Amino acid sequence: MGSNGSVIPIFKKQIAAGGPVTVTHPEMRRFFMTIPEAVQLVLQAASIGKGGEIFVLDMGEPVKILDLATNLILLSGLRVEDIKIEFVGTRPGEKLYEEVAAMEESTLPTSHEKIKVFAGPPVSQAFMMERLREVCASRDVGGLVLLFKELVPEYNPSVQILGKAFNRTRAAVG
Repeated sequence: MGSNGSVIPIFKKQIAAGGPVTVTHPEMRRFFMTIPEAVQLVLQAASIGKGGEIFVLDMGEPVKILDLATNLILLSGLRVEDIKIEFVGTRPGEKLYEEVAAMEESTLPTSHEKIKVFAGPPVSQAFMMERLREVCASRDVGGLVLLFKELVPEYNPSVQILGKAFNRTRAAVG
């Protein structure tokens, strides 16, 4: 919240200008943390780490962006009827919900209740770097997407990303 790219300052400007407040989709949800809260968790994770771990931070519950926009309108001393909320649609590849995939199944607790450590199968850094170099050298964008899928089984690229990746690969080969 309040960082560069946060929707909150954008909504505040739109409200101050009399609207409309632009929301991508009525069901869009995102996680929100204050900058100090996020920094504190990252620093605490760094102090827990021994080197090479992947930590998963508990960011609380996702917030419905429409509810956030409505609350900001009300907190500005206005009524919802005073400011129009306009749905502008999602961008290609944008998901309605951020996924913290299989957090309980693939993580282990740490000494901090809001920090878990990823417990998936280890991937050697040397192996990963070698595979990334190979794929990047071949300029095979489709291969890069497949490599990400191989390294991170929970990664589910959107249809748009898959289409773009394979169209670029076909164009480069053909």
